[in-house]
Amino acid sequence: MTNRILNDYISVDCVIFGYNDNELQVLLVERTLTKESTKEIEFTDLTLTGNHIYEDETIEDAAYRVLYDRTGLDNVYLEQFKAFAHPNRLKKEKDRKWLIHDGRDPEQRIVSIGFFSLISTRNIIVESKCGIAKWVPLSEIGELAFDHNQIVEEALKALRSKIKHEPIGFELLPEKFTLTELQHVYEVILGTELDKRNFRKKIGRMKYLVPLDEKQKGVAHKPARLYMFSRDVYEKTRKEMFDFTV
Repeated sequence: MTNRILNDYISVDCVIFGYNDNELQVLLVERTLTKESTKEIEFTDLTLTGNHIYEDETIEDAAYRVLYDRTGLDNVYLEQFKAFAHPNRLKKEKDRKWLIHDGRDPEQRIVSIGFFSLISTRNIIVESKCGIAKWVPLSEIGELAFDHNQIVEEALKALRSKIKHEPIGFELLPEKFTLTELQHVYEVILGTELDKRNFRKKIGRMKYLVPLDEKQKGVAHKPARLYMFSRDVYEKTRKEMFDFTV
């Protein structure tokens, strides 16, 4: 079997958004640099999930590979949103040390293609093929490696724009959900409180939002009706205007 060759100059970085407990989260990976001589930890920080592309794969295939390595899922919403190519994107001291330790030239320019993904974090076991990965609330993300803070900010902008015109918010919910849960997803992503009556009026026009003959179970309050998203109906009616501008 021929060894696959990594491209040294092009990489992909995936902002994997998850939703749980009414908050938006991002999947981050722990990066630890240990001194060879003393085995002491020089620093530990967090990065996005990413990797260089193989010479024989497309950018999209590379992003799906990274996503699968982290989540074990291969049928997940994935969107390319921006390229990151600033000449100083790898110039922070920690990043230079990391690259040198990894046998790479810190002066070498690397272009990264940004993707964002949406998954429901319920019942998802994070894989750890390339280090310790964990979900971090968006509001609690500190300084990340490289230019990954900027990538997260740009991914959030892209997500907020996309969700107003395409029903991608359903990707963050379980298969069956309540209208209140759906509203919370939009509120968390858009960063604003939505009027309940107006929200229900808008989603009432969504033919692909299918009411079920089921209600919540095991809740202290009055059980709410459950709904599901029909992708088949959406594909048949997607030419109809979808506008969730607030």
